[in-house]
Amino acid sequence: MPRTDVVLYQEEDGSVPILKWLDALPPRALDKCTVRIERLRELGHELRRPEADFLRDGIYELRVGLQHVNYRMLYFFHGRTAAVVSHGLVKEAEVPVKEIEKAIERRRKFETNPKVHTYEER
Repeated sequence: MPRTDVVLYQEEDGSVPILKWLDALPPRALDKCTVRIERLRELGHELRRPEADFLRDGIYELRVGLQHVNYRMLYFFHGRTAAVVSHGLVKEAEVPVKEIEKAIERRRKFETNPKVHTYEER
């Protein structure tokens, strides 16, 4: 299985929601989330629970637990070899519907114009 390209979703204004979220995490949580993103890069569609799970409508979650806190990063696939990370959140019992809807909207925007919505390190 070829490695999956992991793309970070970028808004029209140039902001990158997942980077802003990751920057605010405690160091150990950041480390675990970074490892989970790397696992997505390695395994792509093959990644399963407990590391990832399908939510609905083409939206998946990367799952990280640390000291009774549930960190989630929502993503979707674009084509066969790219995964686009939309944003992150801390969840209670389940991922809120509004967060899934946000990821669906970002997927729609990304599919309309991938170049505008792809973060590239400068």
